[in-house]
Amino acid sequence: MASRKRQAVVGYAGVYFVEVPRSTGHGMEKVYYVRYRKQGKLIEEKVGGQYRDNMTAAKASSIRGLRMEGKDASNEEKRAAVRAAKMAEESRYSFDRLWSLFEEAKSSNRSIKDDRIRFNLHIAPSLGTKSIPELTIHDIDKLRAKLEKAGKSPQTVKHVLTLVKRILNFALQKGYVDSIPSTLRITMPTVDNKVTENLTPEQVQNLLKALDEEPDQTLASLVRLALFTGMRRSALLNLQWEDLDFERGFITLRGSVAKKGKTETIPMNDQARAILTALPQTRSPYVFPGRYDDKPRGNITDMLKRVKEKAGLPESFRPLHGLRHSFASWLASSGQVSMYELQKLLTHSSPQMTQRYAHLHDDALKKASGVAGALFDSVRPPSQGDKDAVEAEQPASKAISKKNRSE
Repeated sequence: MASRKRQAVVGYAGVYFVEVPRSTGHGMEKVYYVRYRKQGKLIEEKVGGQYRDNMTAAKASSIRGLRMEGKDASNEEKRAAVRAAKMAEESRYSFDRLWSLFEEAKSSNRSIKDDRIRFNLHIAPSLGTKSIPELTIHDIDKLRAKLEKAGKSPQTVKHVLTLVKRILNFALQKGYVDSIPSTLRITMPTVDNKVTENLTPEQVQNLLKALDEEPDQTLASLVRLALFTGMRRSALLNLQWEDLDFERGFITLRGSVAKKGKTETIPMNDQARAILTALPQTRSPYVFPGRYDDKPRGNITDMLKRVKEKAGLPESFRPLHGLRHSFASWLASSGQVSMYELQKLLTHSSPQMTQRYAHLHDDALKKASGVAGALFDSVRPPSQGDKDAVEAEQPASKAISKKNRSE
């Protein structure tokens, strides 16, 4: 009941009203309430406003009678019925169905293929038949435990749980559910993804030798290009001839296949130019064409595995991705490239992404600083302390020399 003064309506038992300002801002209106008992419980609730709901004392009394007889639901009963209907509607959206809607809406995403594999392989068997109202944190914990028991890496577990969160958020944004249960607070595993794979000069020599002996020289050129440019796998496979500006010496990386969806350019160094000009140009627009002219090369895993084994590279080394790391590591440790320049060559969106190579750059700077110190030290006139040290060494040197002669 409103806190304003309540007034009973003469002739209508259990009907009351309070006067409140009209929503238009001019004048007052009566808001009617009814009071009655149902199954021994005292109920008091609003039934409507004089103007906004066209409510009168007679109508309010009629509503009171119907509710007392159980022919009309109380406000609380109506709200409960609405909640039940919403829950029933939401229950129609199982995780399997939400995934279908999510997949359709996100079909243009570059990651949708990986998402499909993660959902079908890991999420569907555990959560597929459940709706969001039925989902509990216990279900999420069981999914996580199942992945960890299967030996999945923290990164894989994180990818799967992130997809669960994305589907939940998608359902909320699209109105398939009114809310996400507050208990569904998904904790992500800690992932150390700052592994920097760096090949030694000897390993690079072995790799280049294995590439020279590879039967598929077109794909061998793709790997060489990865080493000399640091390009990502998707950029290499989707590279087209029109992306190559031999005159100005630049390579365009298409935004449609880029990690951050932004078209950028990188310099075409002499090694990259030599590799690209040596490649045969077919009717396909792609530099590394697939079976059909309108498609780029697809699965290259077998060739990469073959070359890696022949070069004797570590089992943990990831071809192409590891070559990108090696490209960056070698440049950083050279001391000839600034961290800003390295960021631009790697097309990193922020300096923080390039920081994993900063220690290599710092080591190179320390060595350069050491060289400078030695150069200046070589022309510095000896101080009195230096002279005293030399004089102290001379008697000892003479004694040793005399002993050697006597022997």
